[in-house]
Amino acid sequence: MSFGIVEGDEVAALASHPFGPVSFSGARHALADVRLLAPVIPSKVVAIGKNYADHAREMGGEPPASPVMFLKPSTSVVGPGDPIARPPSVGRLDYEGELAVVIGRLARDVPRERALDAVLGYTCANDVTARDQQQSDGQWTRAKGYDSFCPMGPWIETDLDPAATRVTTTLNGETRQDAKTALLLHDVPALVEYVTAVMTLLPGDVLLTGTPAGVGPMEVGDEVTVSVEGVGILTNKVVAR
Repeated sequence: MSFGIVEGDEVAALASHPFGPVSFSGARHALADVRLLAPVIPSKVVAIGKNYADHAREMGGEPPASPVMFLKPSTSVVGPGDPIARPPSVGRLDYEGELAVVIGRLARDVPRERALDAVLGYTCANDVTARDQQQSDGQWTRAKGYDSFCPMGPWIETDLDPAATRVTTTLNGETRQDAKTALLLHDVPALVEYVTAVMTLLPGDVLLTGTPAGVGPMEVGDEVTVSVEGVGILTNKVVAR
């Protein structure tokens, strides 16, 4: 298990990690022969709720004035192709396709104008949610925190304008979510500033920027794909736990 940089149809292996000066080990592998894991295992996943106005309204409320912040544990993270395990206690299991921000350096009290300097890159994410438990619990830790409830991947794209890309989600090949990140109520620089005023972000931490309208249930056997334009696609299948 190691980090690497995708170059065409090959992966150039890194000598260590991508946080800081990058050096290569000299090994190269065909991309087709490599199993892609989650691109990072963060110390924490900081997620933002109701950050698209249409999604806030579909959930029965108005867009919040300030970002709604919650945490997902590192143990919820899985990679492309890994199963989403549906616990028997969950009545309704929803997909939530999102643009994810990967932090590249220690970040605390970062002002908006320097926020993107703290970002390593971007990936696709699915903020899987036990919707019935989210509603019954009155807070979101259990509903968002099960193992496998944060698929991420397929890799980190370092050259992307986070304000000018498109997020789509398909369920069994049918498009369910489709929105531009220009519609985010609080954009990436604003979110980095807001979150780092509360807590220190460490290299490899992940910030989920929110999901657009169109969230809905998944059943065992369903295949869900989150696509971020300019990044790639993340596909996972739902299995019974």
